[in-house]
Amino acid sequence: MVSHPPLCHTCGSRGTEGPAALVNQLWVWSTAVQTTSLLMIAVFFAALARSVRLVEVRIWVLAWVCNLFALLVTVVFWYFALPIGPLIRAGYMGGKSAFVVLLIQGAWALKRPGAQLLTPRYLAGGLLGYAAVCAALPLRLEQVGVVQHTTMGLVLLLGGLLLDRQPRDHGLGWLTAGLFLRGGLALVEAVAYGTTLLPGGALAPDTVARATSFLSAHSSLDSGLEWLLALGCVIAVAEKVQRELRQANEDLLVAQADLRRLADRDPLTALANRRALPEALRAVQPEGALLLFFDLDGFKQINDSLGHHTGDLCLKRFAEALRESFRPTDFVARYAGDEFVVVAPGLHEVGVADRLARLRGLLKDDADDTPPIRFSVGTAPLAPGGHPEAALKAADEAMYAARATARR
Repeated sequence: MVSHPPLCHTCGSRGTEGPAALVNQLWVWSTAVQTTSLLMIAVFFAALARSVRLVEVRIWVLAWVCNLFALLVTVVFWYFALPIGPLIRAGYMGGKSAFVVLLIQGAWALKRPGAQLLTPRYLAGGLLGYAAVCAALPLRLEQVGVVQHTTMGLVLLLGGLLLDRQPRDHGLGWLTAGLFLRGGLALVEAVAYGTTLLPGGALAPDTVARATSFLSAHSSLDSGLEWLLALGCVIAVAEKVQRELRQANEDLLVAQADLRRLADRDPLTALANRRALPEALRAVQPEGALLLFFDLDGFKQINDSLGHHTGDLCLKRFAEALRESFRPTDFVARYAGDEFVVVAPGLHEVGVADRLARLRGLLKDDADDTPPIRFSVGTAPLAPGGHPEAALKAADEAMYAARATARR
């Protein structure tokens, strides 16, 4: 239970003079520190829950409110000198137990997203049942301290072991450490309360005095470790939010890459389009490449006489023939309308003649409801470190020159 002033051995009431008065002042100071501390933590987590809408944070808000409620029960108990009746026992012991269980429940939800250590039904039923048992048992103050701190210590240590299981979540490291330390302190507090239940003379007077002083001041120790628990919760939430932001950023980059691919892809022929050409030219600029500029001959007549559907089939057929005739490493793009561009690194004029001959062979006959396809082509070298726009313009002009020569 919260630290409290000892009973005066001579009068059986709270001591007000001498060493007993000093211990009483220590208790008042220690309790004030813990009350203020828990109020700050509870308010902080309530504010955090409004900005970080995670189920784990909502569970922790309830946990810290339960802890604050349990402490306020003990403050009212001591301030008004109330008997330690059923309501006091149920309020304090139930509130403290709810705090540790909800703290672990929230941490487990963070470690295993979507999982519940205890369902809300069993959680509420277990806590209410525990509070009812505590209310029914005629426990004295020191017995309440032994039972409750033993229960808290064991549950906290068990929670620490659960969170420390594989796979470990590094974001929960501080919270796990806080659970182990707070659980260890709770068991020490249970032992200290136990010393007050031993018959007189069972322990040396100095040992009893030290245990009494410890019980009067341990609220300040509780406060320190509760701040460690709060810090662990915040670090765990921050780590989860950071992971989610990283994942969202990665998903966004993937989506951007997909959109870029769609934007750089011609939907009819499935070739790269004109938007993708500058990047391809920049990629080959350091080593150089051969540029080929294609234009279909008589394409307007095909559209006018056979229809646009047949014209689309001709474009698709020509695109497929380009892919078959050139290397997988060559960049093939639909430039505009019936114009196509091939960027062929390391391919020279001699080698390109064979590929053009193969291309013409694929297109000379009727196929797939399309007539034979004729084309004009112009080539221009892109020298290493040269200007891609100038080379592309030269290939385009060479294509028009080749068409003009063919018509003579």
